[in-house]
Amino acid sequence: MSLTAAGPRTAHLSRLGQQLLPILYQHRLIATSQLHRLLTPHTRRPVYLLRQLGHLRTMGLAESADRRAGRMGRCEQLWYITPLGCEIVEAAGEVTTRAYRISPKAAASQLQEHTLAVVDTGIAFTQWASRLDDECGPLDWEPELAHRVREGDSRLGDDAFLVPDAVLRYTRTTGERRQLLTLFLEIDRSTMQVARLGRKLDTYARYASYIPQPPGRRQPVSTQEAWRERYPVFPRLLIILSGASERVLRRRTEDLRALASANPHIAEGNRLRVGVTTAELLSRHGPFPPIVMPVLGDAKRTDVLLTAHSEPGSIR
Repeated sequence: MSLTAAGPRTAHLSRLGQQLLPILYQHRLIATSQLHRLLTPHTRRPVYLLRQLGHLRTMGLAESADRRAGRMGRCEQLWYITPLGCEIVEAAGEVTTRAYRISPKAAASQLQEHTLAVVDTGIAFTQWASRLDDECGPLDWEPELAHRVREGDSRLGDDAFLVPDAVLRYTRTTGERRQLLTLFLEIDRSTMQVARLGRKLDTYARYASYIPQPPGRRQPVSTQEAWRERYPVFPRLLIILSGASERVLRRRTEDLRALASANPHIAEGNRLRVGVTTAELLSRHGPFPPIVMPVLGDAKRTDVLLTAHSEPGSIR
């Protein structure tokens, strides 16, 4: 079902308005400038975009909050969907239904910058897909999808789940060959200790080998890993660094490699394919030059496929 068929409230939405609602629903909080880059990059200024956003707000389908960290003294608007907007998007059935609802308080909280950094990463992939004649659109990454990694309940603070910052899908076209890539994305703005990233890697390793069993069973009844129900192959993990100098980011990469190699749960078994790059390198060069440093193995730059290049030091 399309949004226009979801009810009378959407009957008079423009094509752009219909595009905006599922994007606001899926990405939770997104800046005007980010929406401009995603949906109206051909225009110099987002005049029409702002008009449509204002129309959604008048209809009670979207709202906005001020960005806490204003750039160059200007206050940027961050947009999110309202409960009524959520109902309409869910009735249309065009995106995965999510239980999470962003509140005005959450939209104005200190989580803004991390949420926007995840969106920036997705936009970098969509822009390069457009340049390379690949496929990756505004709805091709989903933030914070939960993946169970052990039996138990789902209480707050429990470690029963792996929650990547996003799961991104990208279709790569090279000649007659098309390759569907699925990436786990972790965004590190240099605000946490590297040890926390190391613990997250351990959780990814647990998910790679996790075989679910019904509660109360003493003998295993399944031999298939849980991830196989979601993915044809185990996704590559890409860690994107920002928020510090090149020297600091290089040191964080080295520390993460050291932590991973010292953890047998991560280093053994060859289950994980993990790489680290920076937001700047991804935005400037795209995902397929040698911009990625593997977390495991030789310290030679690769692309997001973690495929070695003959000149690993050629990207600056």
